[in-house]
Amino acid sequence: MTNNNPPAGNYIATKQVSNLLYIAGQTAKYEGKLKFTGKVGVDHGVDTAYAAAKLCALNMINHVKATLKSLDRVKSCIKLTVYINSADHFTEHAKVANGASDLIIKIFKEKGQHVRSAIGCNSLPSDSLIAVDAIFEIDDA
Repeated sequence: MTNNNPPAGNYIATKQVSNLLYIAGQTAKYEGKLKFTGKVGVDHGVDTAYAAAKLCALNMINHVKATLKSLDRVKSCIKLTVYINSADHFTEHAKVANGASDLIIKIFKEKGQHVRSAIGCNSLPSDSLIAVDAIFEIDDA
């Protein structure tokens, strides 16, 4: 499945520096449309936000594959940052971020083990529910 969503502003989706591949923040878009908007803890619960984080990670993986031409070039996922558009009282950020982490580990197995930050936000672009960015270590090939 290809679901490459172009950047929404004046930036690029991926940038390789040496053996690191940086992936810009990905939202939960499918076929160009944002599928999850609003706030976790107001408009949506943890399960919906988990699904949104998973879709963000899938979009990220699609950008990795488009850039590298093969996921086999990924040596490891170094870091994920998961941004959660959440209500002030919301405290289950880790459960939401697991949507992205679980997918990365499912796809890359041991190479998918990563460090992570899960950050609650007052808002995200286009009222997106979740955004995820990442850093991957890749083969030099």
